[in-house]
Amino acid sequence: MNSKPTKLDRQLKPRSGVMDRRTRTPTEPSPHSVEKLLHELRVHQIELEMQNEELQHARVSLEASHNRYLNLYEFAPVGYLTLTPEGKIIEINLTAAALLGVERNNLVNRHFAGLVVPKDSDRWHRLLKNILEHEGEQKNFELMLKRDDSYIHARLDCLPVITDDQTPVLRITLTDISESKRAEEELRIAAVAFEAQEGIMITNADKVMLRVNRAFTDITGYSAEELVGQMPHMFKSGRHSETFYAEMWECINRTGSWQGEIWDRRKSGDIYPKWVTITAVKDSDGTVTHYVGLHTDISTRKASEEVIKQLAYYDPLTALPNRRLLMDRLQQALAASARSKKYGALLFIDLDNFKSLNDHLGHDMGDVLLQQVAQRLIDCVREGDTVSRQGGDEFIVMLEDLSGSTEEAAAKAKTIGEKIITSLNQAYQLTSHEYRNTPSIGITLFINHQHEINMLLKRADIAMYGAKAAGRNTLRFFDQNMQEAVTARAALEADLRFALTKNQFRLYFQRQARHDGQTIGAEALLRWKHPKRGFVSPLEFIPLAEEIGLIIPIGQWVLETACAQLKRWESHPQTCNLQLAVNVSAHQFHQPDFTEHVFAILNKTAIKAHRLKLEFTESLVFDDIDDTIAKMQVLKKIGVSFSIDDFGTGYSSLTYLTQLPFDQLKIDQSFVRNIGVKSTDTVIVQTIIGMATNLGMDIIAEGVETEEQLAFLELHGCHIYQGNLIGKTMPQEEFERSLGI
Repeated sequence: MNSKPTKLDRQLKPRSGVMDRRTRTPTEPSPHSVEKLLHELRVHQIELEMQNEELQHARVSLEASHNRYLNLYEFAPVGYLTLTPEGKIIEINLTAAALLGVERNNLVNRHFAGLVVPKDSDRWHRLLKNILEHEGEQKNFELMLKRDDSYIHARLDCLPVITDDQTPVLRITLTDISESKRAEEELRIAAVAFEAQEGIMITNADKVMLRVNRAFTDITGYSAEELVGQMPHMFKSGRHSETFYAEMWECINRTGSWQGEIWDRRKSGDIYPKWVTITAVKDSDGTVTHYVGLHTDISTRKASEEVIKQLAYYDPLTALPNRRLLMDRLQQALAASARSKKYGALLFIDLDNFKSLNDHLGHDMGDVLLQQVAQRLIDCVREGDTVSRQGGDEFIVMLEDLSGSTEEAAAKAKTIGEKIITSLNQAYQLTSHEYRNTPSIGITLFINHQHEINMLLKRADIAMYGAKAAGRNTLRFFDQNMQEAVTARAALEADLRFALTKNQFRLYFQRQARHDGQTIGAEALLRWKHPKRGFVSPLEFIPLAEEIGLIIPIGQWVLETACAQLKRWESHPQTCNLQLAVNVSAHQFHQPDFTEHVFAILNKTAIKAHRLKLEFTESLVFDDIDDTIAKMQVLKKIGVSFSIDDFGTGYSSLTYLTQLPFDQLKIDQSFVRNIGVKSTDTVIVQTIIGMATNLGMDIIAEGVETEEQLAFLELHGCHIYQGNLIGKTMPQEEFERSLGI
């Protein structure tokens, strides 16, 4: 490549025609020419040095500029990323890597989608597609990105561009907006909280109201416009002294808050109670800037407290003092008797057969009766005495200041008790029904603090049960014999609870035979062999089992044991056709799963259902007639037969009797015993036999003891008997021997 010669080159080139004489070469330049040439060389050298220095300065400036750019890029307050159209990261600054919590080397060539939380994944792919379809157009949106075990809220500013080498890429600016998101969330929560049901008032440091919420305006009756700019003293009710408010603000200034009950005045003028919490808001220097008051209207709660107080101390049905208030008054009465040295008395009153009223006329009628009883009791006592309802049909009357003499105090208590009996014996008008009821009353005296309150109540209760045992509609005083009887009953109850698990029950059997002497069946009778007391009478333990809820498991054991016995008898000719009667209690029969339980026993023992006969009392039948009919019909379909026991002793309804699928009526032994002795009972026996015959039912008489009774029954059409004349009640082994097994 040829280049144009410079001035210096031309000067250095030998001149043509000037030769050295010795060599015939051109002649040498003159001293002046050389000097000039040297000068030009120095100038040229200086110029080169200057140009080199300028280049060096330019290079240093360029490097400094490049470093500044790198610092700005790498450590910018926002993240920068470059993505391929497929979403792969090809470039990322340190800020973006720090925001994502990942080393930069581990991000390059990684798909950005892997950084997006799962719930935003589909959205990211849709956004990426949309961005790439609009080249040169910037798009802004928010995503949630992963960061370690958490996440960040990020704002992405995206711009699709074409690089110098014509490669399409996506430039992204990444901003962490997590803090602003949290701030927005807190503002939303604060806004919702401010409009909560609790009234809120905000004042400045001078106690001028700046803002109130809707709940506060609802409580006070003022609008927000009426309140802003006013002072809170506009709500004063006049019920609090200036000292009260001074102490309140002293507490706020000292501790930063106060809470308590305040009576304020609404816009309407109504004075109402509210619970207030006032908190001082301070700046970083500790200077109070605002006060925030939380106000809760407690007028409804205060009214409810009064109602609760009434409910806590008074019976809601009769408005009489309840047990809690009685206990309080009894404590005071004991203290008063200690000072006066005079006896008081407790009368425990229980209505006889109250359950029967509820069952037959309904609980509404029962409530009407209790209200009328309460009023009659109040009318029977002095003004200073206490009449209390304990619950159900139990009432207690507390008499005070009777006498210093035991005999005189007892006489006065007895007089009032008899007055109560007379009053409660009078007919009650229960809407359209006239009803009569009787009470049983137990009485115990008290003076000073000789006995604890609970012991006094227990004594009155024991005496009441003594009145019931004496035939009801009477009164009894507590004495030691009663206490011993109650103690024995408690011991019997404790033993009864373990009798079933300790295998102390036995089934005994009594023959049922036709007039020709042929045994057709037996009745299974429960016996309890106590390890110390021997055999306990069923009349003693069965009512107790009913009362304490053990009759259901005991009844199930009887039914299972009886069916198992029928199964064993199938293998003997003398017993394979016997029918076994089993008594079922009302509690057991009215269990929801009674029929299922019978089915299960029949299936388990694999006996023929017609060999099982269930005996019911009249009270069971009429406790819940619809349930009785439904269950009897279900069991009747599979062959189980039914007998109504003790017929004629209750309140039988012939209308219901015709609807029930009974196979047999059993004449109660109390009527059989009086055949030929009491003419009315003799007539009743004849009537029962005739009715059973007309209804197509078998008739069986129990308690047959004499030949005269047997002859009378046979003469009048009863041909099946049970009683000691036919065969006494025997244990299984003896019963089987009597049949020749």
